[in-house]
Amino acid sequence: MEDGSILASILPLVVLFGIFYLLVILPQQRQNKKHKETIAALKKGDKILTNGGIIAEVNKVEEDFFKVEIADGCIVKLQKEFITKKIGDEE
Repeated sequence: MEDGSILASILPLVVLFGIFYLLVILPQQRQNKKHKETIAALKKGDKILTNGGIIAEVNKVEEDFFKVEIADGCIVKLQKEFITKKIGDEE
């Protein structure tokens, strides 16, 4: 009888963790994977949005950085982690 009560007390925690995994962790992992693929596919001429809200154009792709042009002739080095998303040609 004691084994059944231990199982009955642990089962809700296992179910709760399963629901949490499906609703929170799994979608976040998918989003992170998609973001990494987007950053890996960036090339010269692509327009990007940075975490700081700056819209820039990729000028050169390096291993850990991008050289981006934020204004005419103003090229800065930007770490890949600070890119929010690629901007399409609709703007």
